[in-house]
Amino acid sequence: MTTTTGTVRLHRVLRATPERIYRAFLEPDAMAKWLPPYGFTCQVHQLEARTGGTHKMSFRNFSTGHSHSFGGEYLELVPFEKIRYTDRFDDPNLPGEMHVTVSLRQVSCGTELDIVQEGVPDVIPVEMCYLGWQESLVQLARLVEPEIPD
Repeated sequence: MTTTTGTVRLHRVLRATPERIYRAFLEPDAMAKWLPPYGFTCQVHQLEARTGGTHKMSFRNFSTGHSHSFGGEYLELVPFEKIRYTDRFDDPNLPGEMHVTVSLRQVSCGTELDIVQEGVPDVIPVEMCYLGWQESLVQLARLVEPEIPD
């Protein structure tokens, strides 16, 4: 029997407002730009950014062309402060439901960002999940930190 016990915790301080980071987690075009780890593309198939709303997306390995899809439900949305959602892989070899909590807190130089992802399937090494998130958060910073006038 496969269990889902892996937990990943990440902490960053970004030079951006909580509002900008919050939007980056809920706008389909923004997510497609920053969320996939290096070497992957992302297609957002559906995203209803409301409590009870659902999301569905897929990551494609650019080297091999192989993709995997996943989706879930938004459990809690507190504007510019908190996002809680579930994720479930469509692949039956990756069972279980993951819970992700994104917490934002304004600090003197920007925003403190805490992410907790619980219930990572055992077949995914937690360190690989952590590595993927680290890459994603580098890309998030590159999206939200620049102040570019129109």
